[in-house]
Amino acid sequence: MANVVALCDVDMGAAHTVNSMEKFPKAKRFQDFREMFDKSAGEFDAAVVCTPDFSHFPVTMHAMAAGKGVYVEKPLARTFNEIELLMKAADKYKVVTQMGNQGHSEANHFQFKSWVDAGIIKDVEAITCHMNSRRRWHGWDTSMSGYPPAQPIPDTLDWDLWLTTAQHQGYNEDFINGQWRCWYEFGMGALGDWGAHIMDSFHRFLDLGLPYEIDPVKIEGHNPLFYPQATTLAFKFPKRGKMPKLTVTWYDGLDNVPEVPEGYGHSELDADIPAASTGKIQPAKLNPGKIIYGKELTFKGGSHGSTLSIIPEEKAKDMASSLPEVPKSTSNHFANFLLACKGEENTRSPFEVAGPLSQVFTLGTLAQRMNTKLKFNRKKKIITNNKLANQLLVGEPPRKGWEEYYKV
Repeated sequence: MANVVALCDVDMGAAHTVNSMEKFPKAKRFQDFREMFDKSAGEFDAAVVCTPDFSHFPVTMHAMAAGKGVYVEKPLARTFNEIELLMKAADKYKVVTQMGNQGHSEANHFQFKSWVDAGIIKDVEAITCHMNSRRRWHGWDTSMSGYPPAQPIPDTLDWDLWLTTAQHQGYNEDFINGQWRCWYEFGMGALGDWGAHIMDSFHRFLDLGLPYEIDPVKIEGHNPLFYPQATTLAFKFPKRGKMPKLTVTWYDGLDNVPEVPEGYGHSELDADIPAASTGKIQPAKLNPGKIIYGKELTFKGGSHGSTLSIIPEEKAKDMASSLPEVPKSTSNHFANFLLACKGEENTRSPFEVAGPLSQVFTLGTLAQRMNTKLKFNRKKKIITNNKLANQLLVGEPPRKGWEEYYKV
């Protein structure tokens, strides 16, 4: 459905970059995304941004200002304010936008909406989300007080450009090739990585918006530079119309596994869930997913496109004949974006939908970083009980030369 006409990467010699270039030998090659837009913008209609979390922002802002449809990997950006600016820019430039949470175009999305519309999912007061697989920073020295020492920069890597808007740090192999996910400065940890694949449907169809409180119930191995060894976060959402107050509790960490309700059964590992960047997801006691507690019914679900089931199994059998028929998706997430660029569909996870979801993650990572409860004013979009945390909604000023992206 698309012609790949240009490829861009800050490390033109990295194995994964070379592999992509070999797949598309006719595509022009660039090391600086700004040069790519300057020289080749007339040759393409849309861009795909799958850089480290912290550098989604400048590339995406540049693409939208150039009038390009843009597909951005999850989470949308690293800071709350950057996401605000991305949403404003999308509205200003009227371009097609899509965040890469594939489940938003799969059965999970359509089933959840159908079950909410039919009144099967209702009066939800608590949701448990769990992602207890090993992460890259597990086992690191939690007494670390500074970034790892600078190493020689690989000849093929433009390190200054890799940093984009971030403050300068000396190059270290523990910053690149996925290791960026470990650090508050560059990534969004387990929550930003998996939250968009576990929380997306209920966040949208239960109309959650932003929480009024984020409580780090458990932080194991806190460090100011990188993510904890285990985290339990309670996100509290207010009453919304006829829907009651709701607490979403997030669990990560190898042994930080939540209790499951009676009749839960087995934790299936959906075959559609992609492998993690560190290798295949290993079946565990509790695989990535969620448990949704309504007043009358309890549901369990997995990640990405995994559908919900009613528990216990006996209850599910009793209700099987009364469940609504779930419409099938007309396109997967990537095709949905391309069809939207052609004017044939609307994207299912545009920035106006994906933005607030991603902002929930930024608030969660702030609570992890500060290791303290945060109170959030949903209307003013400020943290009211912690001055430093409120400043971190914006974060440090961008490096000189990158300020232009922060103006809409």
